Amino acid sequence: MYNYKLFRKSKLSQINNFVVDLGSPSNISYFWNFGSLLGLSMLIQFVTGLFLTFHYAANVSVAFDSVIHIMRDVNSGWFIRYSHINGASFFFIFVYIHIGRGIFYFSFKKSMVWLSGIFILLFLMMVAFMGYILPWGQMSFWGATVITNLISSIPSLGEIIVYWVWGGFSVSNSTLNRFFSFHFVFPFLIMFLILMHLTFLHTYGSNNPLGVVGSYDKIWFYPYFVVKDCLGFLSFMILFLFLICFFPLILVDSENFIMANSLVTPLHIQPEWYYLFSYAILRSIPNKLGGVVALFMSILMLSVFMICKSKFNSLTYYPIIDFVYYLFVISVILLMWIGANQVEYPFYFLGQVLSLFFFFFFYIYIYMVSFWDLLLD
Repeated sequence: MYNYKLFRKSKLSQINNFVVDLGSPSNISYFWNFGSLLGLSMLIQFVTGLFLTFHYAANVSVAFDSVIHIMRDVNSGWFIRYSHINGASFFFIFVYIHIGRGIFYFSFKKSMVWLSGIFILLFLMMVAFMGYILPWGQMSFWGATVITNLISSIPSLGEIIVYWVWGGFSVSNSTLNRFFSFHFVFPFLIMFLILMHLTFLHTYGSNNPLGVVGSYDKIWFYPYFVVKDCLGFLSFMILFLFLICFFPLILVDSENFIMANSLVTPLHIQPEWYYLFSYAILRSIPNKLGGVVALFMSILMLSVFMICKSKFNSLTYYPIIDFVYYLFVISVILLMWIGANQVEYPFYFLGQVLSLFFFFFFYIYIYMVSFWDLLLD
């Protein structure tokens, strides 16, 4: 009994140090709220996704009808589904802001935190893609066909791997079944990665807008930053519920309201908006294998930041790169817009120019940081 009480006390003490008495820099801004907002978004996705599985049927003959059944017949089914759809969009908005803040404030210096974050992003994009297939609408089917076909660009084994992923010679019932299974299982892996991410973060400690190193000015996480997080949660929920109740389909492709038909190809096949920048980069390269490599590198290039060494912990102290950083953010937004348009002039040409700048930015960032530090020596 004594050992059990001691064990319970030690565990509670660890949780207390992990959340309540965590030392946090006193000057962190609301940009540091997006980590907790991502946690809330993950919870919303997990709960709503679980309730959707109660009524969804992973079969090509009834999948589309089962979604309509959820919307029309299930109590509050429309609210659950719209929460799940729009929750995914908010999730990616928060992820991109979180990554942007990390790049601006040199979060990649905490190598294990940054690396675990990249793995979370990769699995998150995989899960979201599989979820997009499940309603079995036109864009679901053709999006799955186009994206999985990219694997065929791998020399020698590509075509065999595509057939293995499909479970046949085309996107079919087997494909839908396995995508549904992976879409259900992978979030558990993501939650494990998130736990690792938080563990590494609390081991290293948070950075701050001034880039001050060490424990010069830290305060307890509770109650100071819990209040900030609660305000962030309230603001997010107001916006989230407003979107669900008044504009629930503003981020949904209209083609997905048509049941999947392998004989009718949509005029313009495109993924969800949060993949559009990578999709635009893919389309900008005429070679298929080169496009696929560029597609994956658009995410994996984030790991390049880990080789960057600097005297400071904020781009505020690097005025030239600070300006280039905002150009990079604008270029990513423009690439999303280009990805939503057809492959024709001037979109194709603009996509190539912006894709070149997208990858060149990583070189400029690392080189200019080193050069600026050298000038200060």
